[in-house]
Amino acid sequence: MEENKKGTLSEVAKVFFKLGCFAFGGPAAHIAMMEEEVVTKRKWMTKQYFLDLIGATNLVPGPNSTEMTMHCGHERAGWKGLFVAGICFIVPAIIITGIFGWVYAEYGHLEGIKPFFNGIQAVVIAIILVAVIKLGKKALKNWELGVLGVLALAGTLFGLSEIYALLMAGALGTLYFYSKHKIGGPSKAVLPLILLQTSSPVIATVTTAKVFWSFLKVGSILYGSGMVLVAYLKVELVEPGLLTAEQLNHAIAVGQMTPGPVLSTATFIGYQMTGLGGALAATAGMFLPSFLFVLILKPLVPKMRKSKILGYFLDCVNVGAVAIMVSALIYLTQTAIVDWQSIVILGVALAYTFGVKKSNPIYLIVGGAILGYVLYMF
Repeated sequence: MEENKKGTLSEVAKVFFKLGCFAFGGPAAHIAMMEEEVVTKRKWMTKQYFLDLIGATNLVPGPNSTEMTMHCGHERAGWKGLFVAGICFIVPAIIITGIFGWVYAEYGHLEGIKPFFNGIQAVVIAIILVAVIKLGKKALKNWELGVLGVLALAGTLFGLSEIYALLMAGALGTLYFYSKHKIGGPSKAVLPLILLQTSSPVIATVTTAKVFWSFLKVGSILYGSGMVLVAYLKVELVEPGLLTAEQLNHAIAVGQMTPGPVLSTATFIGYQMTGLGGALAATAGMFLPSFLFVLILKPLVPKMRKSKILGYFLDCVNVGAVAIMVSALIYLTQTAIVDWQSIVILGVALAYTFGVKKSNPIYLIVGGAILGYVLYMF
């Protein structure tokens, strides 16, 4: 491998491939493991600079933990390290999720398999609810943000596109806090691209190019937790009839069961839409924006961390993201909780989730599948 003045691409590949294979538990857990590897053990950077990178990552769209791997790779081995770190972290999850996608496409329609998936579908509702509560506590820093969140939720429930609700929350909230605190100087906020359509016609034929474009749009505007992906895909794929709510629920479960970024869910969904070509197109579309954002914005990290305008925008977008997650949760609950069996499974999942201090989504999904089989078959 090529030697960089700071380190080699081979050591970057080794660290982040290992993380990609064993990093379960979501973005917070991924970043904690990353901090242990690159700050504590290898001392590639100071803890303060690592925290600065986290803050900068939160200010741009894309999966936070994946973008952090790219920042760390760039810091250690330049722009080539950025790509090596990101790819090595993503690839294990993509391969595993792709295998799940193939198995689901081949055997998911069988009657003997459906009870397992019915149980998983009910459990996913509990997983999303927990994410909403955790993110909501973090996002609601003051009463003004609470009002903004309620307005965003109301807008989506009355037919406003979730994507525009998110962007309006970011723009209006930033203007409000800007005026309230009277910050001088022009705004230099980095706004996300307004790419997702308000509504989509039902399309009978799904092409690989359509899959790539859909996920490229989502990847270009995805703020917050990977679970926010649920709301975006509801708008982009479920409402136009390109994907069923059931398939979306099952994809979320697979994303929770695999290591690495939960956005590898894209690989699973792409496979359901157009096979292997769709899996590759969805994966490329989902992660390509992150590589570009990090590559372009890495030199601006110090300035971004000092911008109060960007801080306000991030706070407002985060609360908007929670609001659209609530909207998506309502929609998916209506499609997944349809009989007494699903109600029982959801009740057990919620009891486990709130009764166990550190509940593991993997155990929850496996338990839901088993309970689904028992209740629906007997």
